[in-house]
Amino acid sequence: MQFNVMEYLEHTVRRVPDKIAYANDEFGLTFQEVYGQSRAVGTFLNSLNLQKQPIVVFMNRSPKAIAAYYGVIYSGNFYVPLDDEMPRNRIETIIRKINPSAIICDESTKQTADAIGFQGGIHLFDDLIQGPVDDGALTRIRLSALDTDPVYVVFTSGSTGVPKGIIANHRSVIDYIENLSDVLSLSGDTVFGNQTPLYLDACFKELFPTLKFGATTYIIPKSLFMFPLKLVEFLNEHRINTVCWVVSALTMISSFKVLDKLVPQYLHTVAFGSEVFPVKQFNLWRSALPKANFYNLYGPTEATGMSCYYKVERALGEQEILPVGRPFRNTEILLLGPDDRQVAPGEVGEICIRGTCLTLGYYGDFEKTSEVFVQNPLNGLYPELIYRTGDLGKYNEHGELMFVSRKDYQIKHMGYRIELGEIEANVNRLEGIQSACCVYDKTTEKIVLFFVGDTDARSIVKGLKLLLPKYMIPNRIEPLDSMPLTTNGKIDRVYLNEAFVKKGSYAHG
Repeated sequence: MQFNVMEYLEHTVRRVPDKIAYANDEFGLTFQEVYGQSRAVGTFLNSLNLQKQPIVVFMNRSPKAIAAYYGVIYSGNFYVPLDDEMPRNRIETIIRKINPSAIICDESTKQTADAIGFQGGIHLFDDLIQGPVDDGALTRIRLSALDTDPVYVVFTSGSTGVPKGIIANHRSVIDYIENLSDVLSLSGDTVFGNQTPLYLDACFKELFPTLKFGATTYIIPKSLFMFPLKLVEFLNEHRINTVCWVVSALTMISSFKVLDKLVPQYLHTVAFGSEVFPVKQFNLWRSALPKANFYNLYGPTEATGMSCYYKVERALGEQEILPVGRPFRNTEILLLGPDDRQVAPGEVGEICIRGTCLTLGYYGDFEKTSEVFVQNPLNGLYPELIYRTGDLGKYNEHGELMFVSRKDYQIKHMGYRIELGEIEANVNRLEGIQSACCVYDKTTEKIVLFFVGDTDARSIVKGLKLLLPKYMIPNRIEPLDSMPLTTNGKIDRVYLNEAFVKKGSYAHG
């Protein structure tokens, strides 16, 4: 039985010490190097007499940052990942919130860390890995550790604009990795292409399975996602066979017709999430890679990553929406109505999650934690927490779970209750649409549709009249050159609302 995520590394380093574990376009680290460097970092932090404390790892996206994360875990503390690409204000806000016991930097981030005025110790990773490894001390730390001890705190964007720190433990991370690995059929032959920032939970799909199987993860340069043809060339050069990307990264390749020119020839596993994948774009991928396996993943950070999966095994018409399928093993999905009872088949309810996957809640915010991590209303016999996602879902005629919308995307317009997500889903079915987002202007009581694609407002209205009732047709339709995205690849609705709707300006770009 496994209790600590570092046991993955300890088993693997004995089997394949010289195999590359993590690499970018500049250098790679073998499992032996990751093992040695992380234990040196853990030894140093232990010498500071720190236990179960937040340690900030403020390093750029590289294999060294990953080794630093593991070093913090070895020390019996938990890491808080930051990156210099994050806005300065956000970095400062998180550090004030965490009040870390130490910060680990690289040469490129140390100047920013010094300027923040942090009162604790700021340490260079390259200096720490030169130090000794105290095996005895690290063994004592492990013997006193529990699987309920925290592993990390990752920050997501809060609805108020203040980042929320979500803290997860070894038990939930191990549960996630075991189930994800089983669903995606990962192995030692897996070669991942990492697309997501390392300061988000999305990267766990690559980081920890790499340790578990002795696989390899290539950290793809961010710049390549601006040049889709070069991106596919990178995938082929490094024989990448598995990607777990946000939908926007995949649609960028398909919408620019790159797949007509060059196919990722080694790719056999394509997992995606974060947003609804327009079926017409998805079908372009499936046509280009007919032998590959495709998985739609769904889940919140509060449940340690992804909680549901749908392996696409039937043909999907362009009028369909990809299901999110079924929950991982050891996870249950409850669809609860306003009365906290299970909704009837086909009805919409709030997606609530039960199981080991639940995280510990929000760092330093017991009030917000208690609002969404609540007693299971279906269980009146003993304490049992569920997480209320704020997402709405239903089961289709195949018994597959469908994501409908966010609760906060539900509006009252012209006397009707409307799901903005339903409008977006139907817009994405139209010819020429690459991506779409609806927001509601409360001041003018108008539905505003933003879109990227090779079409116009008149064609969109004409197409929607065949799909939606009149009261759901957007009142304003505005083209954009590109859709603004958050750091984790989701459409940035807050930005659209603040920059365009509230200001009354619909400047393109």
